[in-house]
Amino acid sequence: MVNEIPHCEFIHAHPEKISKICESMPDDDTLIDLAELFKVFGDSTRIKILSALSCGELCVCDISTAVGMTNSAVSHQLKILKNAELVSFRREGKTVIYSLADSHVNTILKQGFEHINE
Repeated sequence: MVNEIPHCEFIHAHPEKISKICESMPDDDTLIDLAELFKVFGDSTRIKILSALSCGELCVCDISTAVGMTNSAVSHQLKILKNAELVSFRREGKTVIYSLADSHVNTILKQGFEHINE
């Protein structure tokens, strides 16, 4: 779909810049997905859990102890993080071990911390 460039009475738009932006702009579904991802990062409890997991694999009991929450509360947050594909898990017998889903999650955390600490 080609976006028509609206003509503004008071502002001089630069058609070549606007055209380049429109060509590189992600589609609406992609933007919605990204906004949903950032919503998951918008909760300090989930950030605390992700920070704990950035140190390595942990079971729910270890996460609960590290972040000072009940197992139930941590499990609830882990479900949200799993649904957002930010954490993964594996089983060791009856124990479920959680970790960050991939290096991108750790990169997002690190860059966020760097940004706020500038």
